[in-house]
Amino acid sequence: MVAFGKKLKDRQIEEWQGYYINYKLMKKRVKQYARQIEMGDLERRFVLKDFSRMLDSQIEKIVLFLLEQQGLLASRIANLGEEQDLLPMGPDLAKIASLRESYRDIGRDLLKLLFFVEINAIGLRKILKKFDKRLGYRFTDYYVKTRANHPYSQLQQVFKHVGLGAVVGAISRNIAELEDRRGSFLSIYDQPTRPLQDPVIDSIKAAVDRLSYSTDFLTFLAQHALIMHEELPTPTEEHVDDQRYHFMSLFLNLVNTFLYMVNTYIIVPTADDYSMSLGAAATVCGVVIGAMAGAQIFSSIYLSAWSNKSYFQPLVFSSIVLLVGNIMYALAYDCNSIAVLLLGRLFCGLGSARAVNRRYISDCVPLKIRMQASAGFVSASALGMACGPALAALLQVEIKVSRITINQNTLPGWVMAVAWLLYLMWLWISFKEPARPSLEDDHHAGEGDALEKGPKQPLLLGSEAHQDDEDDDQDCEEPPKDSRAPVNSIGAAYKLLTPSVKVQLLIYFMLKYAMEILLAESSVITSHYFHWTTSKVSLFLVCLGLTVLPVNMIVGSNISNMFEDRQILLASEVMVCLGIIGNFNILSPYTVTQYVTSGLIMFVSAEVLEGVNLSLLSRVMSSRLSRGTFNGGLLSTEAGTIARVIADATITLGGYAGQDRLLNITLLPALVICIISIICTILTYNSQY
Repeated sequence: MVAFGKKLKDRQIEEWQGYYINYKLMKKRVKQYARQIEMGDLERRFVLKDFSRMLDSQIEKIVLFLLEQQGLLASRIANLGEEQDLLPMGPDLAKIASLRESYRDIGRDLLKLLFFVEINAIGLRKILKKFDKRLGYRFTDYYVKTRANHPYSQLQQVFKHVGLGAVVGAISRNIAELEDRRGSFLSIYDQPTRPLQDPVIDSIKAAVDRLSYSTDFLTFLAQHALIMHEELPTPTEEHVDDQRYHFMSLFLNLVNTFLYMVNTYIIVPTADDYSMSLGAAATVCGVVIGAMAGAQIFSSIYLSAWSNKSYFQPLVFSSIVLLVGNIMYALAYDCNSIAVLLLGRLFCGLGSARAVNRRYISDCVPLKIRMQASAGFVSASALGMACGPALAALLQVEIKVSRITINQNTLPGWVMAVAWLLYLMWLWISFKEPARPSLEDDHHAGEGDALEKGPKQPLLLGSEAHQDDEDDDQDCEEPPKDSRAPVNSIGAAYKLLTPSVKVQLLIYFMLKYAMEILLAESSVITSHYFHWTTSKVSLFLVCLGLTVLPVNMIVGSNISNMFEDRQILLASEVMVCLGIIGNFNILSPYTVTQYVTSGLIMFVSAEVLEGVNLSLLSRVMSSRLSRGTFNGGLLSTEAGTIARVIADATITLGGYAGQDRLLNITLLPALVICIISIICTILTYNSQY
């Protein structure tokens, strides 16, 4: 396995080699700075100025070449346009086919140019990280702040590509017009999806989106799943993915995700009543709700490890454990035992297969539909979150069958037990275990393509990521053999957590903590202050859950294309903070308007924050965390789950101070954590790009 600099050179287009970033030269310069600083020969100010000048020169070389190539492409398009205008009115199929292929040739050359930009963007990020790590300076913060935000920024030209969109549009329009000549009367402006029907245009659009971080609703929603991708796809990898993909198995994974989220939230409106009926305080509902999340901390790890060998077996195990757990939860009422109630919820948490669901999508779904599958995972979760309380509102009956009591407290357990039994039968009949990749396949997938193969594949998610973490300070040409291996230990995963990653995980922890406080204590707070019934609490929770998809649609389709992710991130954190502050019971009386408004601000802002947070996390996190037991999805799940457990424990402990003080006691830690996350975001703001 070659070192980063050598691999970067191997991926370069031979005739363009003089225009790439000179990573090797800059790496040597960083070593010289380090030695001279150790000897006391250089001042910090000189180092920053000298290296900044060197980077400016490299970036200018890249940008000027990029503009020159864009001009050549534009000239070729203009010449083809003149030929197209001279076509006779009748359909000359041979000439039309020739022109269409010429436009596709331009598209392939444009894709090659995008790949050129991608390689340079990798080199820029890499050398900035190396400088900071080797010299101990915050050079990235200084350089990005002074260059990226300048009105004449050349650095931004490497990451934002205004001119390329016009080239893509010209190619799309002309290909579509040639189709019109063949008898179609559709225009790309009448049919907005039309330009993406040609494979070349599809690839270009994906590459532009990848480089500029522009997005849409589907992409933004898919980011919530944090299903990371390792590198540029190879033909071998794509072939293996197609062999392993089975639609019904994917659908069963999504159904598992949906049912688990229903199972999580179906008890929230009634957990306080159930606890009191068994002789416990209403605030014990925090422990009842949190027991499931507490067990999930462990189940996520062992089920993720199990999925290294099989996907079917952990899903079967998960379904059986959830079936047993829900039966125990329902029987706790007639057993008059809070212990059985808690044990039932613990069993439900031990059956959490969300890590398996994520890994199935990451490992077994082809790249061409992986984004849609990721968005389906998030949509299933959001739908389950809304359906859980809605079901609880409908289960308002009270009957006795033999010695078994069926009422609003026990029915959620019985309904979910039946649901998991039916799901288990469906899983057993329809799930197809994917073929495990052979060692030979793994070897080919890890080799990486030569640069000339790059334009044949779209620059999809994560193409730069596997470059970013190959032992930053390895001065030898040969990095360790495991420098790209999956991470299968907590210690190895922790070593890959850079300050930027840690801040993003802290933000994820904060938003999950704030959301859990709002949701889990909603029944206790509203019954104490407003005397809400179970139906009213359920309606409130359903309304919150139903905001998830519309909010993501607005942010993904509009806001994320108007502002940088880090700008949305900081603004969302501030809004979450304002929502928390607005929810404090400082003025009397505490009103429904105050509670609902502040709760809505908290929840919606946290939803927006989650999307951009996971988007940034996927970019700053090592691609070694894209696969293996301790993958990025597992780490984010663990961070969120731990946050929920602590939040639920806070609710129960806060209950000892009395229900009058419960609201303020539980909101105070959320406010402190939120303020800390805002400070950390500001301190690392210029490294979050």
